[in-house]
Amino acid sequence: MTYGTAGTLRLPTRIHFGFGARAQLSEVLRLSGRRVLAIVDPFLNDAPIFAETIAGLKADGFDVAVYSDILPELPIASLDAAAAFARRYGPDVVLAVGGGSALDAAKLVGLLATHGGPLSRYYGENLVPGPSLPLVAVPTTAGTGSEVTPVAVVSDPERETKVGISSPYLIPTTAIVDPEFTMGAPRSVTAFAGIDALVHAVESFTAVEPEPSWDSTLPVFTGRNVFSDVMAPRAVELLGTSLAVAVDDPGNRRARQEVALGSLLAGISFGATGTHLSHALQYPIGAATKTPHGLGTGMLLPYVLQACLADAGAVERIAVVGGALGSTASTPDARARDAVSSIAALGRAIGVPASLEEIGITRRQLPQLAELASRSARLVAIAPIPAPPALLLDILEQAHAGSLTSCTSCTSRTSRTSRTERSDS
Repeated sequence: MTYGTAGTLRLPTRIHFGFGARAQLSEVLRLSGRRVLAIVDPFLNDAPIFAETIAGLKADGFDVAVYSDILPELPIASLDAAAAFARRYGPDVVLAVGGGSALDAAKLVGLLATHGGPLSRYYGENLVPGPSLPLVAVPTTAGTGSEVTPVAVVSDPERETKVGISSPYLIPTTAIVDPEFTMGAPRSVTAFAGIDALVHAVESFTAVEPEPSWDSTLPVFTGRNVFSDVMAPRAVELLGTSLAVAVDDPGNRRARQEVALGSLLAGISFGATGTHLSHALQYPIGAATKTPHGLGTGMLLPYVLQACLADAGAVERIAVVGGALGSTASTPDARARDAVSSIAALGRAIGVPASLEEIGITRRQLPQLAELASRSARLVAIAPIPAPPALLLDILEQAHAGSLTSCTSCTSRTSRTSRTERSDS
């Protein structure tokens, strides 16, 4: 297998990881000022850990305003309202605490408060004109990686798919990843966020590696690179080992820590490389079904990888994924097939639907969904195989029917460790 020879990383100036890392909040916020706008998921209003966090900040002399009117999937009207609140309050720094929607909302509120709307001005890549408010991101789920990435995704009622805004200026100033915040996450949130992190790792590792054009403005997402080649397989290993444990035994601190680290590494990896076909397909599917993002990407990934097995270069990389998931097969082809089956088995174990039919998609919808997915040109362009609408439709047809080729030599790390690590808490 060939490895990346170049790469670009754009990251927060600080990343703190580990149980208790939230104790660094006052120090990092103080670098930007004392007037803090906390943008948080609504459920955190009643969470003791959040109340303790805000009380600690106020005791340290911060003026904190809490905004929690964050809606799932981020309809743009809700972001306009949040930005108006931000402009009235006039914060020195934004503190984002929550899942991917809250972190993405904070990125876009800072953008709108600084540069104005409408938000559609910034759809696409590299259209944000400059820095916005400093942002400290504290994820309460392990999956989106938004605390370290340059992208935010919104729902625009005038479009039939979700829309991404990508810019290095959206990267948070600081990321504080304290697995303690994830301990209370519901089973479905742990499952769907965690499987999405696995998709991030796998798609960043299997993306194409374009030749860098150093004498021009770089795209936000540069394709597979020397950094993702190191971080993504480790993220796959961590998530494959511990995600099912964290779902089934939510108080298992080791599993929570390893899933949080896997998600963080996957976020760093795909924040540089980008993702590809599972995400391109999920955007219109998520908009049509209103189902969680990770549910869709996690369901689609085995079908995307199955299509990629037609390419010899992709097989080599998918085989590495299989090895990270515990395959001991003797050939790359077999390890690659094991990767597909192991990911599908993990999805089933944690409650990811096996087919599009199960989430209400009809065969009649598939051609339109394929066409909409093909418009995500950035995502399609870094896929490891050419992906015209006909191929996207074929993937959707397989996913609708739940048609995966079985493998004969799966030795999933997930199945081995879920039995042995449940008591490690």
